Amino acid sequence: MSNPQLTVRQVMQPDVVTVGPDCPLDVVLGLMNLNRIAAVVVIHNDRSLVGIFTERDLLRRVAVANPGWQSLPVSAWMTSNPHTIEPGVGWEAALRTLERLRVRHLPVVEAGDVIGLISPRMLVARREEYLSRAVEERTRELRLANEHLLARDAESRANLRAAGRFQNRLLTPHAPPDWPELRWGVHYAPLEHLGGDYYDIARPAPDHLGILIADASGHSIAAAMVAIMSRIAFAEVSGGTLRPGEVLAAMNRQLQGLADDRFVTAFYGVLDRRARVLTYATAGHPPPLRYSPRTGVHTLTAQGFLLGIMPQEVYREQEVALEPGDRLCFYTDGLVETRNEIGETFGTDRLRDCLREYGGEPADRLTARLLETQRTFRGDSPLTDDVTFVVAELRENAHLI
Repeated sequence: MSNPQLTVRQVMQPDVVTVGPDCPLDVVLGLMNLNRIAAVVVIHNDRSLVGIFTERDLLRRVAVANPGWQSLPVSAWMTSNPHTIEPGVGWEAALRTLERLRVRHLPVVEAGDVIGLISPRMLVARREEYLSRAVEERTRELRLANEHLLARDAESRANLRAAGRFQNRLLTPHAPPDWPELRWGVHYAPLEHLGGDYYDIARPAPDHLGILIADASGHSIAAAMVAIMSRIAFAEVSGGTLRPGEVLAAMNRQLQGLADDRFVTAFYGVLDRRARVLTYATAGHPPPLRYSPRTGVHTLTAQGFLLGIMPQEVYREQEVALEPGDRLCFYTDGLVETRNEIGETFGTDRLRDCLREYGGEPADRLTARLLETQRTFRGDSPLTDDVTFVVAELRENAHLI
């Protein structure tokens, strides 16, 4: 591959051995032998070019030369008025010129003075040397750039870890009340240091418990910022109403105008512990599943658009009567959209099957079973999204306080 910046000046032999036209041949040959060169340039005192004497000139004449030829002046055997080349000519053009003229040496002339000499062997050797230096320099530059990038990457990772710790503090859910009839199991695993998943607990009234699970689109920094914004919005409105639809509507209004088409999915339910009724609404979030020892697995369906998109969206509420022994499984789409090594998704059907098989176990054990089942399904395939799920267990034979 040619280098367009490589010119004759960069690859020529600048320290040319020169002689005057009256220099005897034996002296010239001695200089050529001493310097191990195949040509000398013949010049006037003012460094203007007279001719060139090469090994080819010697071989062409020495076989028929008369005795004493060694004392002849070099001007007698040299090639007079030789072709020349300028120092600004490109490397490839110089090589083509040598081939076209069928010569092995060309004096390099600038402003009438001889400043160098080129030959095919010299061109190739100097070009390889030049390119080797260029590669070494480029390698050094790349190494320095890589070291700089590694340092920046280490700094960025440190900043992300710190931001992740701050996010965890900001998104740490409120602790659920110490109600004897409820037990909990939680798994929260952001894909990177910062994530878009979060869940929270609210206490809108003494005998009512609010349960929120949400997912800001994407992951890492942008999703984390949106998650923090939505959590703040939830904290501002959830304590003042028992209506989940009103909470989601208020959050939706506060999240309008998110940058880069960001949005949030959310499910929010309020449990009346006395009546054992869960009133809930959804904003485009995967519907939670209810496991009942008596009737099996059911989906908590509802209609509602994503948060942050349509400012006037109305979030309609649904109710479900719960029974002792029920388990509620709230989750984000990272759980069911996980893929295995052949591209299959885990899906809600496998989640439902897992609840049917292990739903009778305590909340923390059921959470571990769900995680183990998903990991076994995934195999060596990496996760591509945050994974969060929360299991709430309504204990049997637990008396209200």
